[in-house]
Amino acid sequence: MSQYHVIPSAEAFARLDGFSTVIDVRSPGEFEEDHLPGALNWPVLDNDERRIVGTLYRQDPLEARKLGAAIVARNIANHLDANRPLMQKHWRPLVYCWRGGQRSGAMNWFLNQIGFKSLQLVGGYKAFRGEVIKTLAEQPARFNFVVLCGRTGSGKTRLLQALAAAGAQVLDLEALARHRGSVLGALPDQPQPSQKAFDTALWQALVKLDPSRPVFVESESRKIGGVQLPEALHLRLRQHGRCVWIDMAEAGRVQLLLEDYAHFKDHPQTFNSLIGGLVALRGRERVGRWQALALDGQWAEVFGELMRDHYDPGYERSLTNHFPGLVNASRISLIDGGAEETRRAAEEILALIRR
Repeated sequence: MSQYHVIPSAEAFARLDGFSTVIDVRSPGEFEEDHLPGALNWPVLDNDERRIVGTLYRQDPLEARKLGAAIVARNIANHLDANRPLMQKHWRPLVYCWRGGQRSGAMNWFLNQIGFKSLQLVGGYKAFRGEVIKTLAEQPARFNFVVLCGRTGSGKTRLLQALAAAGAQVLDLEALARHRGSVLGALPDQPQPSQKAFDTALWQALVKLDPSRPVFVESESRKIGGVQLPEALHLRLRQHGRCVWIDMAEAGRVQLLLEDYAHFKDHPQTFNSLIGGLVALRGRERVGRWQALALDGQWAEVFGELMRDHYDPGYERSLTNHFPGLVNASRISLIDGGAEETRRAAEEILALIRR
């Protein structure tokens, strides 16, 4: 293959936006686990075909190549037919597979034969994954993080959104993880990303941030649902983050939880199954009471008791142990989580940071 039809990984990652289309030719299963931001999946081997060819390769490499070449050629032809409207005169795609080998090489060859200035990513997804890991290990040390701390239901996520609306730099880890971070934190109809996909989303967010400006973030534990923060970011937030303590009146907190967890009203059994995992911590009798209240539709009572008896004691102990900066934290008070109150508090935080 001509050297002019490939591109080094570092150069490609620096100008991903410069390509008309990024094409991932790996199998749908590989693509679903993670892929380059914005990539389209044009698999040259689907999940079953990849398995069949791989199994045959271990027995007879020549037969595997013959079979694989025929399948790949047919699949590429199908992709070219299906995507003709996309492929206009000055279309310039970037093509990659797992290691920048034969799968992406075949697609890249076809596209160049048509006349497009297609480039194949040297090192493929494996090189990209290495860049993500490297960046997540090095990049957090460049930023000054302002960490919003506060009890469950105190509106930290809404404050992040208000800060972003006011032009501040925000890193919303729960949005990237698609999880609110607690036992009840799974979002309805939104499965969490894989660990690799979360890492990629975090990488994409970090490289867009300006190190000369503060970055606002919510206090989090190492794990957010089923995904985990990189160690470098986790330590940077805890050891060097400037903490701001967010207070909200109890009635406001209960109302906010009622709004954020409204989906449980139609699915109390799901709620009860989740809090069943608290029996070891809070006892069967207490958890049973919460479950009975949920079945009876007394959600304000449930969330009020969960706050006072479960979330608040554990959360405050954890924060005190892990965020040394909390000792000197400034305090911001809100009455509730309404839009106007949240906007006012965001302005107060920005004024505080500018001092």
